[in-house]
Amino acid sequence: MNVTPPRIKLLAIDDDPQSLELISEALADDDVQILTADDPVRGLELLRRERPEVVLSDIVMPNMNGMELLSRILEVNPVTDVVLMTAHYSTEAAVEAIKMGACDYLAKPISLAVLRERIGKLAADARRRQRASQLDGELLDTCQFEGMVGRSPLMWEMYAQIRRVAPHYRACAVTGPTGTGKELVAQALHKLSQASGPLVVCNCSAVVETLFESELFGHVKGAFTGADSHKMGLFEYAHEGTLFLDEIGDMPLATQAKLLRVLQNREVQRVGSLTARPVEVRVVAATNHDLRAQIAEKLFREDLYYRLSMVEIKTPALADRKEDLPLLERFFIQKFAAQYKKKVASLTPRAQIVLARHGWPGNVRELENVIGHACMLADSEAIDVADLPQYLRQGVPSAALAAATAPIARGELSFDEQERGVIEQALGRVGGNQVHAARLLDITRDRLRYKIKKYGLQ
Repeated sequence: MNVTPPRIKLLAIDDDPQSLELISEALADDDVQILTADDPVRGLELLRRERPEVVLSDIVMPNMNGMELLSRILEVNPVTDVVLMTAHYSTEAAVEAIKMGACDYLAKPISLAVLRERIGKLAADARRRQRASQLDGELLDTCQFEGMVGRSPLMWEMYAQIRRVAPHYRACAVTGPTGTGKELVAQALHKLSQASGPLVVCNCSAVVETLFESELFGHVKGAFTGADSHKMGLFEYAHEGTLFLDEIGDMPLATQAKLLRVLQNREVQRVGSLTARPVEVRVVAATNHDLRAQIAEKLFREDLYYRLSMVEIKTPALADRKEDLPLLERFFIQKFAAQYKKKVASLTPRAQIVLARHGWPGNVRELENVIGHACMLADSEAIDVADLPQYLRQGVPSAALAAATAPIARGELSFDEQERGVIEQALGRVGGNQVHAARLLDITRDRLRYKIKKYGLQ
């Protein structure tokens, strides 16, 4: 079924009513909703309420000039396409406006044909962005698996392995760096196994060594000082279900030996008891340690390792599946926008560049924290570089972006000569990659191609 795309909204701001009337008549289109304001303050109010994709504004107005208005518009929504108009055109002002974020700078009186062409292209770009956003949403729905998000080959392989293993495993090892979602894998295994009992979690790194056996296997009254009553251990509590042993590499060797016996015999003996109790429990053991190295250092039992690693699922690091980064960004933006009751919906291109260049040593957990932080601070619908944590902004792309988009020495050069220089600098910084250059310049790829053709650049 074809869904009619929403109309593109264009906001025209000018203190001259005749100019607004001319713009409204010239740009009238069934696919474009034209909003007008004869004062920049009212224009900002309309911008916040209606969220137009394109703003067409005069430069010289009472209460607020066009350059200040441009800055305020981009604070509200950094991805808005802003076109400035002026009867007092100058090359330096045009360069400054484009450097500040305007996508075009037109001299009055404006040719209606030129105006229709420029606005038509911006409206077409906005429609493509709408469609891309819709497709991204559909892709996100398709690429979720039991709370995990990803469409990279590594993730599809892991999903398939979980599906195959879940109905049959008794013990399973989940290995991978910190923050890669090992607990989500355990939850998926438990759910797809259709076990009737609960999923019980034990963080081995948080249990005091002297209480490990009591925690896992339980104890009887009087077994040791302070044992005032009988206590059921986690194994018994997880009967007919799944026990998730997180960070099993931190488990003491003595407890490892008893865990191996439980896995082999399927029965537990409470501390201080003479009788064993049968248990039917699936065990998922996770670690970010290299267990083979720990075996060599006599920190982990080799026989327990082979019992657990009969089935081993590896969670990939985020650095090894960066193609999943846009999906994960969108997933976390939706999550935190709902949590904080904000209208945040996307990232600006320059913010995406900063995140793409980061190494993500903390993996998906680090990304989740970064997006949560940014959503909390964001004042517009798009997260910008300023909303990201300080450590991501230090000494990174912001300087490169400023250098790439800054005008070359002005002197007596024309606007076209200066624009050509800016584009050459951006292309040089990214090795000629047009997609990356367009992101650095904060313009569409089609617009960059047009400029490359116009100036005869390679």
